[in-house]
Amino acid sequence: MELRTELPEVFDEFGEARRQGFLTVKNLKEQGQAVVGVYCTFMPEELVMASGAIQISLCSTSDETIPDAEEDLPRNLCPLIKSSYGFGKTDKCPYFYFSDLVVGETTCDGKKKMYEYMEEFKDTYLMHLPHNRDSEASKKLWYSELVNFKEKLEDFFGVTITEEQIQEAIKMKNHERRAKQNFYRLGQLNPPAISGTEIFQVMYGSQYKFDKQEVIQMLEETTNKVKEGYEAGKTLPRKPRILITGSPMGGVTEKVIKAIEDNGGIVVAFENCTVSKAVERLVEEDTEDVYQALVDKYINIGCACMSNNQPRKDLLSQMVDDYQVDGVIDMVLQNCIPFSVESLKIKRYLNEEKDTPYLYLETDYSTSDIEQINTRVTAFIEMLEEEKACSI
Repeated sequence: MELRTELPEVFDEFGEARRQGFLTVKNLKEQGQAVVGVYCTFMPEELVMASGAIQISLCSTSDETIPDAEEDLPRNLCPLIKSSYGFGKTDKCPYFYFSDLVVGETTCDGKKKMYEYMEEFKDTYLMHLPHNRDSEASKKLWYSELVNFKEKLEDFFGVTITEEQIQEAIKMKNHERRAKQNFYRLGQLNPPAISGTEIFQVMYGSQYKFDKQEVIQMLEETTNKVKEGYEAGKTLPRKPRILITGSPMGGVTEKVIKAIEDNGGIVVAFENCTVSKAVERLVEEDTEDVYQALVDKYINIGCACMSNNQPRKDLLSQMVDDYQVDGVIDMVLQNCIPFSVESLKIKRYLNEEKDTPYLYLETDYSTSDIEQINTRVTAFIEMLEEEKACSI
């Protein structure tokens, strides 16, 4: 095996898509394309696709507009909520500006109340998530919310959405999910074929390419290029293999990935919203009830906003095994109540059930804690290396 030295050019294409996405959306709007902006993976993109609109992820991963948000919102609020509101309030997020409709969700009380202010300056629709996923009442509630959302899209855009259109959207979205799975599962290769930085760059950038067929083709080409290099013997150095879980990542929080890979580790897996959390489970195709199929998929996303959150434990368990993980880092945003409270359960589960070391890492959208993060991550990786040496 020889060490891989070159970076496939296609990685840069995904990074460029992220940077050029603003112009892409502007051009699409000038062509009359309807746009729906969302913040959360619970939002059923299949319904948006069936309406003829495109769904885009809105800006919420920078502290640039947090001072503007704090003019209206409490300072001791999750930075993701303040960033979301601040970019909308100041019109500094072109994706927000070009969205015809913004769809929010009740994943936490802070976001729910924030949307009340957002609707003062933007057409906003709120979807009400159930508090748990196990009861029949919860499933019926989410079923009715999906139907209501379909009717909202029909009324707002003046279209009719048929079940056949939803079926086609389900198939297309599943095709995209499979392409994403095949790509990020490259992290299972050992020795590594690809870094966590590269995995995240592609997965994050793919959100900002709006032609599904193009995204699928690019993902498949990227996966094949990495596999070809790996089969030719080109790999990355063996290092402690880290899985990142916790709050949504992006923007400044990529400092955590950098801290791991600059200090002796390699990120091989992400159990979070940007990578696997919303992708691993497909929607059942060709069913008699498309809404029930969507309920079964989306209500089982393993987010900390839900009780009980067994799907998160199940996915973590599978990924710890499949990716041969040495340690798990739980990145939680400051004042993110659902993920911070759930962290103890995740620690216990990983330590006791999976015999896997765990590190809780709390951060925000500033760069002021980079040195502290580096220190803690370095100590964690050194501990993993010592444990591995002792087990040999």
